[in-house]
Amino acid sequence: MATDQRSLPHQDVILLRPTRGLAALNLHDLWVYRELVLFLTWRDVLVRYKQTVLGAAWAVIQPVIQMLVFTFIFSKAAGLSSEGVPYPIFNYTALLPWGLFSKAMNDAGRSLVNNRNMITKIYFPRLTIPVASVLAGLVDFGIAFLVYIVIVLFYSLTPGSGFTFQLTPALLALPFLIILALVATLGVSLWFSAANVIYRDVGHILPFLTSIWFFLTPIVYSSSEVSQKWQIVYALNPLTGVVEGFRWSLLGIHSLPWQLLAVSAGVAVILLVTGLVYFRNMERTFADEI
Repeated sequence: MATDQRSLPHQDVILLRPTRGLAALNLHDLWVYRELVLFLTWRDVLVRYKQTVLGAAWAVIQPVIQMLVFTFIFSKAAGLSSEGVPYPIFNYTALLPWGLFSKAMNDAGRSLVNNRNMITKIYFPRLTIPVASVLAGLVDFGIAFLVYIVIVLFYSLTPGSGFTFQLTPALLALPFLIILALVATLGVSLWFSAANVIYRDVGHILPFLTSIWFFLTPIVYSSSEVSQKWQIVYALNPLTGVVEGFRWSLLGIHSLPWQLLAVSAGVAVILLVTGLVYFRNMERTFADEI
């Protein structure tokens, strides 16, 4: 019996192994899909003010009204200290990072559920959705910052206001503080956005949680009002160091709050890393659960 021996063509064998460490987070996807991130960011900005009479002016109106109300309640009525700075500026400086954090956290927390049609129909990195929501918050932040410049100029040029803005080296730290605010915001947003897919109660809890978080952050008051023995615990709120850092950088009303910044920065990084891990672990269930 003859045996037909044929040599099989050489074929490469591909072994699929689960990625480990940081590679498992697939952060490179954000760069590969960067155009999608930019598209979603711009879409979120447009949708936010669609069919509104005042449009993007709401990014100005909301923080200004908050500043006026807080000035009347906490400065005039409660008599809280503003460390020698006119209270409207003292308060508005804190509202800048807080506005970025609170708006982006609430939008990103609901972002996956709001984009369920995209998630169930086509493949793309789900991480792009909450990232785009956070980046969209930078637009409102930029508009609010322009208003801040106008307020500062008004007080600086008004005789008897007791305030003069000065250019100091501390201003160079502002980009770092903005990045730190984004890190904290994205970290918290990843946790809430992924959890909201499984537990829709999260979407109802977010506004309530935001209100509590507001008063746990030194916005209407200074962190110096908190007892010294509780300062480190207080700094576990990642926004504490960011807000006081903004006041130090823009107003120069105290020395560098390095302890608050160090603790808050550490917490922000932990929130981001754990948020990424949790988001990636839950991502495979999004299409089924949403």
